[in-house]
Amino acid sequence: MIKVAINGYGTIGKRVADAVAAQKDMRVIGVSKTRPNAEAFVAKQRGYPLFIADISKKTAFEKAGLAVAGSVEDMCRAADIVVDATPGDVGATNKPLYEKLGIRAIWQGGEDHEVAGFSFNSSCNYKEAIGRKFTRVVSCNTTGLVRIINTIDHEYGVEHVHAIMVRRGSDPGEIKKGPIDAVVLDPVSVPSHHGPDVQTVLPHISITTMAMIVPTTMMHMHAVKITTKREVSREKVVDLINHHPRMGLIKKSLGIKSTAELKEFAMDIGRPRSDLIENCIFEESIYTNRNEISFFQAIHQEADVVVENVDAIRAMMGTEKDADRSVRMTNEALGFVTIQNNH
Repeated sequence: MIKVAINGYGTIGKRVADAVAAQKDMRVIGVSKTRPNAEAFVAKQRGYPLFIADISKKTAFEKAGLAVAGSVEDMCRAADIVVDATPGDVGATNKPLYEKLGIRAIWQGGEDHEVAGFSFNSSCNYKEAIGRKFTRVVSCNTTGLVRIINTIDHEYGVEHVHAIMVRRGSDPGEIKKGPIDAVVLDPVSVPSHHGPDVQTVLPHISITTMAMIVPTTMMHMHAVKITTKREVSREKVVDLINHHPRMGLIKKSLGIKSTAELKEFAMDIGRPRSDLIENCIFEESIYTNRNEISFFQAIHQEADVVVENVDAIRAMMGTEKDADRSVRMTNEALGFVTIQNNH
C-alpha cells in the first residue's frame, strides 16, 4: 500500500486526495491546509488526517473544531510520496523539505519544468517516470494537448501543431480573479507558454500556441490544427478518440455546443463535482483534408490532471511498470466511463 501525502488541499489537492483514496493500492495518510476553512471541514468529513504548514496556528484550527495531526513535515515523514498541490510558485519553495526528508514528490503545472527536471503525462512518457524522485504533472491545458497530439503523432506523424487556447478567467470558487467584461490576450506575444510546455513532454513536436482569457469559470476551449506527415482519415481519427481511455467524443446527437451545457451534462450523468477528466472533443468539429486535422476540444481545468497524478505515483514508486495497466486501474477505481459511453 503506497502512503500518499497531499500538500495543499485546494482545487487540485482535494480531487487528488479523493482519487488516491479510491485506489486499491494507495492510502491518503494526510492532507495539509494553511487555515481553517470550508475545505478543511471537507477533509475532516472525508476522514483525512489534517496537517498544517504553520504549527503555531494549531489553536485556531482546534477552536474551529478541526483536530490537527501535526505539521507538514510530520506528514511528509509518514509518507512514501507527496503530491504538492500548493498554489503555483509556492510548490518550488517546498522542494528543500522534500530533499531533506528524502521523499519522492510530484508538483503541478503551475511550477516550472525545472523544479522536477521531468514533466509527465500518462499517455506519453509513463516509462520514463518509473523510479523517479521528482516529477511534475503538466498543466490542464498541456495535458489536453499532449494526449491528442501524441495519439495523432503515433498514427500519422506530426509535422506541426497550431493551437489557440480560449482560457477560463478563474475557477468557479475564486472571487478575486477576472476578467469580468473583457477578452484578455495572455500573452499578446506568440507563442504562449503552452507550446514550450508541450515540448517538455514531447520535445520533438513543432508547435505554435496562442492564448486568451475570457469571462467564464467553466472550462477552457482549444481550437487545434495539426499538420501531419501522412494523409489522414476522419473516420480513423474518430476511432482513435473513441478508443483512448482519456479522450471523449461529444457526439452530434447530444446537441451540446458550449462548455456550460457540457458541465451540465457531466452533472446529470452523476460525475463527482461534475468533473470531466477527459479531453472533450466535439465530433462535428473534426475536419480532415489530406494532411490536415482541425477540431475543438474542451478541457476541464479542475479535473484532467487528477488522474495523471495517480498514475505518476505508481510510476515513481515502481509498483506498476505498464502505463496502460495503471491508466486502467486508475479509471476503474474511479468508476470512470468516457463521456461518449454515457449516452
